[in-house]
Amino acid sequence: MSNRKNMVRTETTDPSLADYFKFLGTGGARFVVAKQLRASGGIFLNFLGKKMILDPGPGALVRLVHSRPPLDPTGLEAIFLTHKHIDHSNDVNILAEAMTSGGFKKRGVLFAPEECLEGREAVVFNYLKDYLERIEVLTAEKEYRLGELKIRTSIRHLHGAETYGLKFYLPAGTVGFLTDTKFFPGLIKAYEDVSILVLNVVRAESRADDDILHLTAGEAAEIIRGIKPERAYLTHFGMTMLRADPRKVAEKLSEQTGHEVLAAYDGLTVQL
Repeated sequence: MSNRKNMVRTETTDPSLADYFKFLGTGGARFVVAKQLRASGGIFLNFLGKKMILDPGPGALVRLVHSRPPLDPTGLEAIFLTHKHIDHSNDVNILAEAMTSGGFKKRGVLFAPEECLEGREAVVFNYLKDYLERIEVLTAEKEYRLGELKIRTSIRHLHGAETYGLKFYLPAGTVGFLTDTKFFPGLIKAYEDVSILVLNVVRAESRADDDILHLTAGEAAEIIRGIKPERAYLTHFGMTMLRADPRKVAEKLSEQTGHEVLAAYDGLTVQL
C-alpha cells in the first residue's frame, strides 16, 4: 500500500500522541526575525518516538520550554540543520548542550551540512562536537537512519549556503520539509514521494530581475501542483507574506492547485 495515500490529516493541540510536528516559529527573513513578528524557533519533531528539532533559529530553546505542554530540551535525540544561516542555526549550540546535559551524557545526533561544521563560518562550536554521540554530515540525496527512522536529503537547493531539504519516512506517509531555495524544476521530482509537504515561502510575489534565493507564493503553487501532496503547509514568512496575510495566501493556493494548503502559525501542532 502506498505511503503517499495513508496519512491521517488532522491537527491537534495535544502533542501527547505519537508522530507529530510542532511549529516553534513561522518567521523567516531578517526583518521578521529581528523584530520577532513571528517566532523563529524552528520545528519540533516527534517521529517514531524520537524527539528532534529542525532548524533551531533564535529563540528555539525558549519556545521549547514555554510550549504547552513544555517540551524538554534535555530529552532531544537529534538536531537537524538544513543550512548555516542564523535564522536556522542560532540555537544549535545551546540545544546541543541541553541534549547532552552539558556534556555529562554523551548522546544525541547532529545532522548538518559540512559548512555548518567546518571552516571560517562554521556555526557549531568545536568543544560541543565531542559531547555528541555522533555527527552526520548531510550531502545530497542520501539516506540516513536514527534508530528505525529513515531520513533522506533532497537534491542541493539553490541558496546562499549549502542547503538540503529533508524527508522523513513514517508508517503513515512521508513528511517533507522543503527549506530555503530559489525555485527550479528539479525540486518537484526531489519531493515527489511526499505526503505532507512543508514549504518555506518567504515572499508573496516576485519582483522583476530579482535574485533573491527564496520561494514566492506563485512558485509554491507550481511545486504543489507538481508534487500533489495530500496537504501542504506554508511557513518561514517574510514581510511581504505577513502583509499579504498567510491565511489568505494559503486559501488562494488551495483554489489554484486543488490541494489543501494551510498557513502555519506559531505553536501549530500537526498530528499524523
